[in-house]
Amino acid sequence: MYKNKVEICGINTSDLKTLTDEEKRLLLDKMKAGDSAARDELIYGNLRLVLSIIQRFSGRRENPDDLFQVGCIGLIKAVDNFNTELDVKFSTYAVPMIIGEIRRYIRDNNSIRISRSVRDLAYRALQAREELTREKECEPSIDEIAKKLSVPREALQQAMEAIVEPISLYEPVYNESGDAIYVMDQLSDTSAQEEHWLEHVALADAMKKLSEREKRIIEMRFYHGKTQMEIAESIGISQAQVSRLEKGALERMRKEI
Repeated sequence: MYKNKVEICGINTSDLKTLTDEEKRLLLDKMKAGDSAARDELIYGNLRLVLSIIQRFSGRRENPDDLFQVGCIGLIKAVDNFNTELDVKFSTYAVPMIIGEIRRYIRDNNSIRISRSVRDLAYRALQAREELTREKECEPSIDEIAKKLSVPREALQQAMEAIVEPISLYEPVYNESGDAIYVMDQLSDTSAQEEHWLEHVALADAMKKLSEREKRIIEMRFYHGKTQMEIAESIGISQAQVSRLEKGALERMRKEI
């Protein structure tokens, strides 16, 4: 993906450096000790991470240079706020920070304009939710937030819904060993019926070429309308493994058909 020269914000992406986890840890320690050069190196060494994240938003017709710059702001915030005492990888902490910054930018620049008062109420609600969460040590209800802000529940709910960005069914929500789990993988289909699958002779023949585990996954996923998580719990493997087996089985079935 990075072999060819691509210019973004005046940077040749083929020249971007990749840091190991150990190098990141050492640079973070130096930065905390006041080494500004280490901070700069850490930021530059994670630009590939920003580049990979903005590709998730490529279908939104946003300017890649703008998204890259906004993503870099999220990266800088992650660098400056990362707690080295926690047993967490830097990238694990940085990714949601970068994504959050980009989503805020897209939301604030959305062609569907939200009134200033509604947006302000939503942001006040987010702040109130954080405060209540710290006080109660649990997620507050919409009624508790409305009471804290002294606003009608309906108005608060509408304001919160107004700033929610639609999520693509193909939005990755989890990765394990390179196998992505998408939003659509979390959804079940209760309308699936037996005739949709096994009544077709070619499809039935293709099913016979699968292993017993693959057959079970395909039947539970499409015949019984189960989610990948439900299947994983049922047969005792991870959701990533279910996803990998499902994709492999479907690919072989397509070839057979």
